[in-house]
Amino acid sequence: MAAGHSIALHGVAAPAPQTSSTTGQPEFLTTQEAAELLRLSPRTLEKQRVLGGGPRFRKFGARVVYAMADLRAWADGNTYGMTSDPGYVVRSSVR
Repeated sequence: MAAGHSIALHGVAAPAPQTSSTTGQPEFLTTQEAAELLRLSPRTLEKQRVLGGGPRFRKFGARVVYAMADLRAWADGNTYGMTSDPGYVVRSSVR
């Protein structure tokens, strides 16, 4: 479906997802979409919401969404040149 079109649900037109004017990508992503973008599993993002250490998220009622800007900031904040860089910490896996 082309950008800017709406989907009719039960006879009512639903608005198209809010997109960034510069990239054309949605401004807010679901957990599944954010996980695909970051190449993580959705379960990893769910664990990080509980344990901390993941990207910032928003709650709209029961729905959890991630802002594209927050995902990029989190990814940029986890950039290292080598494992001995200050701030690089190997955390034990939580299962």
